Amino acid sequence: MRISQFQMKDIINIYDGRKLGNITDFEINLPSGRIDAIVIQTGSRVLGLFGKDEEITILWKQIVKIGEDVIIVKYKNENTTTQQRISAIDT
Repeated sequence: MRISQFQMKDIINIYDGRKLGNITDFEINLPSGRIDAIVIQTGSRVLGLFGKDEEITILWKQIVKIGEDVIIVKYKNENTTTQQRISAIDT
């Protein structure tokens, strides 16, 4: 699979079903040529100028499934409480 094909897929968090964003970069292990992590740009910007951008790094081992249109990952946001994650899973 080509890197450009990865970048077109939506990244979905398995814990709450939310779309985290799209892949903007990769961390590659040069000696092995393998992808160690994906970097996702999150946040929203108005006209590309105003807003808050954040980057999330997802390790390759946190990827659960790569589908045709989405990549499902295990990402625990430190800003989300355990109870909120449990409630999201139960619903």
